[in-house]
Amino acid sequence: MKEEQKRVSGDSPHRIVNFNRKNLTSKEALEESSLHRAGRGINKLSNRRSGAGKDVQGEAASLKTARSGKISITGRAAAGRTAAGRTGTGRSEGAKNTAGKAPAGKATSKTGEGRTVEKRSMATESRNTRDAERSSVLPTVQFTSRRGSNTEKREYSSEDFPLLAKPMEIQESKNKGKKPKHTFQGSVKVIPLGGLDQIGMNITAIETEDSMIIVDCGLAFPSFNMLGIDLVIPDITYIKSQIHKMKGFVITHGHEDHIGALPYVLQQINVPIYATKLTMALIQKKLVENGMDKLVKMKTIKFGQNVNFGDLKVEFVKTNHSIQDASALAITTPAGVLIHTGDFKVDYTPVFGDQIDLQRFAELGKNGVLAMMSDSTNAEKPGFTMSERTVGRTFDVIFAEHQNSRIIVATFASNVDRVQQIINSAVKYNRKVVVEGRSMVNVISVASELEYIHIPDGTLIDIENLKDYPDEQTVLITTGSQGESMAALSRMASGMHRKVHIGPNDVVVMSSHPIPGNELAVDHVVNELYKLHAKVIMQDTHVSGHACAEDLKLLYSLVKPKYAIPFHGEFHHRRAAALIAESVGVEKDNCLLIENGDVLEFTTDGEGSSYSIKEKVQAGGVYVDGLGIGDVGNIVLRDRQNLSQNGIIVVVLTLERYSGNLMAGPDLISRGFVYVRESEDLMEEARLAVQNIVDNCLQSRMNDWGKIKNLIKDGLSDFLWKKIKRNPVILPVIMEV
Repeated sequence: MKEEQKRVSGDSPHRIVNFNRKNLTSKEALEESSLHRAGRGINKLSNRRSGAGKDVQGEAASLKTARSGKISITGRAAAGRTAAGRTGTGRSEGAKNTAGKAPAGKATSKTGEGRTVEKRSMATESRNTRDAERSSVLPTVQFTSRRGSNTEKREYSSEDFPLLAKPMEIQESKNKGKKPKHTFQGSVKVIPLGGLDQIGMNITAIETEDSMIIVDCGLAFPSFNMLGIDLVIPDITYIKSQIHKMKGFVITHGHEDHIGALPYVLQQINVPIYATKLTMALIQKKLVENGMDKLVKMKTIKFGQNVNFGDLKVEFVKTNHSIQDASALAITTPAGVLIHTGDFKVDYTPVFGDQIDLQRFAELGKNGVLAMMSDSTNAEKPGFTMSERTVGRTFDVIFAEHQNSRIIVATFASNVDRVQQIINSAVKYNRKVVVEGRSMVNVISVASELEYIHIPDGTLIDIENLKDYPDEQTVLITTGSQGESMAALSRMASGMHRKVHIGPNDVVVMSSHPIPGNELAVDHVVNELYKLHAKVIMQDTHVSGHACAEDLKLLYSLVKPKYAIPFHGEFHHRRAAALIAESVGVEKDNCLLIENGDVLEFTTDGEGSSYSIKEKVQAGGVYVDGLGIGDVGNIVLRDRQNLSQNGIIVVVLTLERYSGNLMAGPDLISRGFVYVRESEDLMEEARLAVQNIVDNCLQSRMNDWGKIKNLIKDGLSDFLWKKIKRNPVILPVIMEV
């Protein structure tokens, strides 16, 4: 039978050459295969011990005893040098038959550089003889080095490599790059009832078919045209209509624009409240003041904890803000996961507590987020929001530069971290601290009880004892940084404060930025302070608690929501936040600028998610004036504005009951219209005009007093407009005798 001869490179993966083995028995084939594996294992062991593998210099490896037929194979020996050093013997004489010119007991091998390594025989004489006999029977197959070899190179065909004859077909997975399909099926409604296109009064309803929760319940402070109004709270008409679904209030943090309306709303909707530790303590303080703490169920939640509300599940996620224990909410709904960021910033070095949990936001984003409702207040400001710790360094500089002056710091009452840093600087420069302002005292007392603020013993003193210490040894922390008319700082600036009087030796630090709409009030207070020759410092004494543009980009990049819903800000703030979301990958059509009262409904099915805005519910503000809630509306406000702008004239006259004769008057009483003593002629002309109108009515036997009042009002209004171009409120009063 004609035998097949193959020539294969020594470092080829196909070293085991498949000769024509039809003349081999099963036992002989098995024996030869076992001996080959044994020889290969020895070579590998030698390589490991000698460090071979990087610089292999030997070739020519002899196949050990196989069978009665003679086979001699010379090829590249990966451990030739190692084996020679280890055994002190060379390879078998079979290498001589294979190499042709090499003497007995030696094997000639060509390395990649053409070097020849001689190896002594490592077998006995009888074993060499058997190897020589085998080599005389079977043809030799020579393994040659690829590099530096003078041997004629051979081009291989697919027959030499049967495993590669058919290229393997690689098919990419159809799901590559796709997120696993979610199991969400259903719908959810997002209904903002306040907080959009304004600063304050944040409240949002999250509603499904069976459940509803309310995120935050804040108040707003009155604007300049809300004359006589104390507070503005949200209109909860829609919530009361869905009271059977209500599960509870979920609060993000303890600022007034997020918790201030709770004492008013809970009188009508008494459901449980869920919040973090400091937030819940501040809420409880409010409810105690209103005698409601025993009537409302309150549950304190830890970060990372989940609360189930039927088919809604809420997770509290750690964030940073200008008050501690601020949290975002990850709300799992039948339609998908909604994230409500609350008010937040990214602070890597907070004064107290941990950093924002960016890892959790990234995990939520990886799993898929349907929509994110994000803080928009600072969206127009580029860059990152500064860390709160930077203000502490500024306080140290101010205290160091004004060691001979009394320092008064005005800041937000709820900014516990800011208060902590003021106290740290006061302790460092041996000053006593006075806390002034009811809200400031309440917040600091609560924070101290919870150990959220550390005040060394002997640092705080009562304002009654302030006079016992020289100015250079005291610091006042007070409210009024927003120019509130009745706040402590405003009363100090106007000279109305009974305990503190501002003078040239005072340094007033305004540690806040004016909230939009409060600029004029803050300017007024600053002007009054300068008139008292005090020094006012406003630069570098405040950092915002809201995320700037780059912080928003970071959070959007981590969360990767399908829909972006900018919250908490005026329209231009929210518009800037929408552009930021679009810049990091949210589709333009998915950046939703909704309004208060819009019912935004998300629906998810097997084909994906969609949204719609099909209806609008009642939303807006309810005015609180004294103890009255909602009894002052737009009509009353309009009258107040008119009174404030034009004044009032009251026309009083007396008629006889049966005859209708004029018994007295008409008399005119003016308030806020003109100074009567300097306008006696005008008032007399006005009285005569009313007299003529009344005479005409009596002559025509007019008995309808309502018509008489309207004629007096219209006639006097026309007279005054023609005379002095003014339109005061005219109030006719008719008495009968």
